[in-house]
Amino acid sequence: MEKIQKNRPVVLPVRRLAVGLVLVYVALTILFYFLAGDQLHLRESRGNISLSPAESGTVELCQGAVVEQQFTVKIQRLESVSVQWGTYYRSNAGTVTMELWDQQNGSLLLSQKYDAAAIQEGGLTTLTAEESIEGLYQVPLLLRIYADSQIGSAASPLMSLSTQETADQAFLLMLNGAPTDGMLCFTAQGTDYIWTGLHYWQFAAVGLALILAFIAAVWFRVRRGKRSYVVNAAVAVQRYRFLIRQLVARDFKTKYKRSVLGMFWRFLNPLLTMCVQYFVFSTVFKSDIPNYAVYLLIGIVSFNFFSESCGMSLTSIVGNAGLITKVYVPKYIYPLTRVMSSVVNLGISLIPLILVIFCTGLRLHKSVFLALYFLLCLVVFSLGLGLLLSSSMVFFRDTQFLWNVLSMIWMYATPIFYPENILPEKFRFILRINPLYHFLKNARLCIMDGISPEPIVYVQCLLMASGMLLVGALVFRRSQDRFVLYL
Repeated sequence: MEKIQKNRPVVLPVRRLAVGLVLVYVALTILFYFLAGDQLHLRESRGNISLSPAESGTVELCQGAVVEQQFTVKIQRLESVSVQWGTYYRSNAGTVTMELWDQQNGSLLLSQKYDAAAIQEGGLTTLTAEESIEGLYQVPLLLRIYADSQIGSAASPLMSLSTQETADQAFLLMLNGAPTDGMLCFTAQGTDYIWTGLHYWQFAAVGLALILAFIAAVWFRVRRGKRSYVVNAAVAVQRYRFLIRQLVARDFKTKYKRSVLGMFWRFLNPLLTMCVQYFVFSTVFKSDIPNYAVYLLIGIVSFNFFSESCGMSLTSIVGNAGLITKVYVPKYIYPLTRVMSSVVNLGISLIPLILVIFCTGLRLHKSVFLALYFLLCLVVFSLGLGLLLSSSMVFFRDTQFLWNVLSMIWMYATPIFYPENILPEKFRFILRINPLYHFLKNARLCIMDGISPEPIVYVQCLLMASGMLLVGALVFRRSQDRFVLYL
């Protein structure tokens, strides 16, 4: 009886934590299903055929001439096929017909007529399916083009002298029935199914089962009187919540103490930085990124939070040496409050971003709420790195100088103000191993493009963020008992 009474103060928070965790998981799972939309189930096909560079015309497509392109696609849901044209820089006349055939079954899939006079030099004519056509994966297809134009007033489909042929994609160009080297300048676009999206609710059920198993393990561990770091951390945060609020408020007020503009700098700083960089990179270096102001401000706001939270966490233990050596408080609360203070600043900095979005006329979609997930991953990642830096700073005071250099390198290694495609291929690995790049890229995708990334992307970002938090927490916990010897 005495043992049960002793554990009762801990068991009650575990119950509340378990119920809250399950309810939040269920709510977020349902909300994500509706916010992700079609991108949860479909993605742009990796088998799409891109437009080859035009190097020559095929034939003048007058009456009796036929251009045929045989090809296969690795697209699960074909949506459109486009052809590029040359007009000989003249006004043409007549009607052009494009047909897409399934050679395996001998059936006509798509057919459309075009006015030759409306075709422009280098322009595209597109066959678009009313509904995506399925069942054509690696099926031989035939694109046939002919017209009733007269000689001297006929357009010409363009061709490339090289092909995109691979082991499982064959291309054969025929001009008036004769095989010809090269391939038509055409595209084939469609979407593929995402396996994880098709089984979304099964994965959601597995995730819920894992959470329940974790809760059960923690519950039985607490009931047996054993120590649980998860429960202890939750209890400590609840017990010291007043101190946490005071420390966050202190950091927030100290930052703007005796400043004339005060908190208004949280609005002004990212806007001024954006204006300077916008002028430099859109005027001097001629950046052609669509909605560059929004692109730039998302990067500035995100990296400013990362740099500020890690920089403040760096000195969170050393800067509170007087409290740590006199009063017992869980030491991880100090870097935690520094990150929480930066989160408050991040929330304020999002207001100028919203204003710029509306001023530029960028249309927002429901996927904009999914960007909060990647910002949350950024917060978790920053907390993990902050724990690592704060513990390192106690033993190696040179950490602050190394961090200044590292943060500058990290800024230039992240596409904040430049497009990622300017990096040479041999340096692309820098982006792949840069967690900030993934958080930033996907947040921009949700806000600017109005679409959700693939489901696997959410898992990857979560693993990067939680992995950093785990490493930082382990290093901090193993070294915290020796902090007082070096303060």
